[in-house]
Amino acid sequence: MEIKILSGKEVSDAVYSALKNRITTLKSKSITPGLAVVLVGEDPASQIYVRSKTRKFLNLGLYSETIQYSASITQDELIYKINELNNDGAFHGILVQLPLPNHIDGDMVINAIDPNKDVDGFHPYNLGCLASGKPIFIPCTPKGIMRIFDHYNITLSGKHVVVVGRSNIVGRPISILTSLKQANANGTTTICHSSTNNISYYTKQADIIILAIGSPEFLKGDDIKKGAIIIDVGINRVTDNSPKGYTLVGDGDYSSLNGKASAMTPVPGGVGPMTIAMLVENTVEAAERTLR
Repeated sequence: MEIKILSGKEVSDAVYSALKNRITTLKSKSITPGLAVVLVGEDPASQIYVRSKTRKFLNLGLYSETIQYSASITQDELIYKINELNNDGAFHGILVQLPLPNHIDGDMVINAIDPNKDVDGFHPYNLGCLASGKPIFIPCTPKGIMRIFDHYNITLSGKHVVVVGRSNIVGRPISILTSLKQANANGTTTICHSSTNNISYYTKQADIIILAIGSPEFLKGDDIKKGAIIIDVGINRVTDNSPKGYTLVGDGDYSSLNGKASAMTPVPGGVGPMTIAMLVENTVEAAERTLR
């Protein structure tokens, strides 16, 4: 069985094309969607990710500003800055790049963001709206996964979806989205995680597997049934002898899954581009809400 590659690059390009008219309409009303990104510390992966987000905003003619602090900033100082951004009309969205230093309570920081500017969808209010089946801002990675399903006409209704991972960033939100009673969802969803005994018992039953456990090449071909669809959220650096000194791999072992899975997102180039695309879309939606 030849595996079909579910390209996040292809889907994200379609998202950006669809957003152009909405951005033009906002600008005709003197509104330029704006995003404030708060970056704390010197984490290399976070810096690369923030640069990618900023570059995409600038390419689309949107406004983005990165506010960077040293890892020694206090929690009170950080929350004070977020309150300033909450009241700054230039920014329709606020994103605090995670992870934060250990001395800062990430939950308190996220809770300080105005829910109307929470384009990451992590505020308890927005997570609660999602859980109730009436989402406002959906976390970007799960929203991007659902858009991949839509783009490739992958039907969830009547399918068994197994999510491996339970974080508030990916696992829990996508488990809700896939099981919502909606035309593009309505799957039967099981959540597995690091403490689940015999995860392969569940993945072997799955029609669709969403991997978000952060373990390099965790899922093997023997762990799935023939024809399963794999959405791989994992991005793991594995040290090797390449010029870079490492290779990026997902949570799925592509070499053993290829030939048994019917379709799979690549790493990189799968879910990653969709996360940024959904951040842009959420920021545009936040700007549009100011007109209501």
